[in-house]
Amino acid sequence: MALKLATTTGSYDLEASVQAIGDDLLVAIWGGERPHIGAIAVAQPRPSLKYPDRISSTASVFCLVGHKEDDLAKAASEVLAAALNTTVVVTAGIHWDNITEEGIRKVVENSQVLIDRILEQIRDRRKTEVQ
Repeated sequence: MALKLATTTGSYDLEASVQAIGDDLLVAIWGGERPHIGAIAVAQPRPSLKYPDRISSTASVFCLVGHKEDDLAKAASEVLAAALNTTVVVTAGIHWDNITEEGIRKVVENSQVLIDRILEQIRDRRKTEVQ
C-alpha cells in the first residue's frame, strides 16, 4: 500500500506519503517553501497505562539541530500507532520563511487534518481488503 495525500485549505498546506512496510507504516510529511527532513519519530503501540484494555502508544524522536518539527512528528506517529496498532515512523520537514504564530497554528491544524485523512484512507483500504 502506498498513499499520497495533501491538505487543500489554501494556506500552509501539507503533503504526506504513506508506505506500508509489512504491517508497519512509514510516513513522510512535508510542506512549505523548502521541504526537508527536520525530525523523525518512531512510535509503537502498547496497552494504555490508564486503561489497559485500550491501545495507546509511545514514541521516540530525533530532531535535527535548528528544526522544530519534533512535536508534529511525535504526535502524528503516536496517533497513527495507537489507532492502527502498528509501528509507525514519521519524518517531518516543513518550512515557510517568516511564518507567523497564526501560520504555525494553521500548520498544526493542517497536520491534524492530514493525519485524519491518512487514518480514513488506511481504514477504508483495510475494509476493502477484508471484503
